[in-house]
Amino acid sequence: MKIYLDPGHGGSDPGAMGNGLNEKEIVLDIALHIRTLLINTYENIEVRMSRTGDTMKSLAQRTNEANSWGADYYLSIHCNSSNSSAKGYEDYIHNSLSDSSTTAKYQDVIHREIVKVNQLHNRGHKKANFHVLRETNMPALLTENGFIDSKQDAALMKDSVWRRKVAQGHVDGLAKAFNLKTKLNKAVTIYKVIAGAFKSKKNAEEREDMLRSKGIESLIMTINISDVTWYRIQVGSFSKRVNAENRVEEVKRAGINDTYIVAEEGEPNQKYPILGGTYLSPLLMEQYVRTINPDAIALGMYYLNFGEYYGIRGDIAFAQAIHETDFFRFTGVVQPEQHNFCGLGTTGPDNPGASFDTPRDGVIAHFQHLFAYASTKPLPDKYPLIDPRFNLVQRGTATTWVALNGKWAVPGDNYGQIILNIYKRMINNTIKTLEEILQETKG
Repeated sequence: MKIYLDPGHGGSDPGAMGNGLNEKEIVLDIALHIRTLLINTYENIEVRMSRTGDTMKSLAQRTNEANSWGADYYLSIHCNSSNSSAKGYEDYIHNSLSDSSTTAKYQDVIHREIVKVNQLHNRGHKKANFHVLRETNMPALLTENGFIDSKQDAALMKDSVWRRKVAQGHVDGLAKAFNLKTKLNKAVTIYKVIAGAFKSKKNAEEREDMLRSKGIESLIMTINISDVTWYRIQVGSFSKRVNAENRVEEVKRAGINDTYIVAEEGEPNQKYPILGGTYLSPLLMEQYVRTINPDAIALGMYYLNFGEYYGIRGDIAFAQAIHETDFFRFTGVVQPEQHNFCGLGTTGPDNPGASFDTPRDGVIAHFQHLFAYASTKPLPDKYPLIDPRFNLVQRGTATTWVALNGKWAVPGDNYGQIILNIYKRMINNTIKTLEEILQETKG
């Protein structure tokens, strides 16, 4: 499905202004979040935007671009203004359309989802002869997300958390209107090539050194079987079995005969447990995050070590931290010096949440909070309780990542799915990296 997002105004046209805000900046932020949520969460989605920065484009250019591209839906994002005399949310379709039209039905669904989360007075469904509604060849909707000259509405607009909620409301509406399918609904098999497994980490490291001396790159991965930790030497991970089989033969020719393939099938979103082993190494976690943010802080080792200690999927917790911090760029309310990588206690600009003395403490608190949700057992006591909200959690109420929806984040209807889709991209990046290493080895 092709969705054309049109954040209004831009460049020399600021749009509505009030209370120190420009419409063009507010709506661009909302639209960018909509794009990210759509691409990260749903299958078979293409998104094109009229602008992704502070640039000017005429109304005709916008609609012509959407028409030429063959968009399936046109969504225009705006804020309103009315000389400080009005407040609230409303949306528009073209005034030539009946209430029973397909476009009106889409409007009903999307409107309903947006007003669930935007905390604005509901001004209802409306119709108008706006250019972007009249000149588009596809169903189109224009949303007016509050009155920028209303102090009450503007106070919300200034809140980055609110803008993300509004974006989520738009996305939830689109998902329901068009029956979008979430990613990771189907199991995906990954073929991992293992060149030995050891109970002793020292033995695993010796095998890794031997492989390296033969020009074969490898990774030590931990796995827990019947409460026993094994150190597996992984020398490849492939989406196609034939490539894994070729890798096995190559490693055996180097003299490592105890090489075999492990086929691991990913489970649907709702079955991904929070408790479990960590499969991605710190290097691979950090390699992925640095494809987006080259300056990201190095936290992979903490997420591996504390994940193993608390028995929690450290690599998926790392994906959660990526989501909460925007790839450790901290573009929201939480600031880097807080060392709060999971948004603990954050509710808005007036309450940026918990702060921790060191990055290490911030990661420990993250795992302790996950442990509170995922387990009813006593918290392991090697480290002191740092999570300030541990005792506020109803223990054991979220054993899977998807079960965190509406608990860790509010409304957070797709919170767990977003985390798992980031994790899927981490896996895909790992597969790509290892396949590139294989090709270089062959060359």
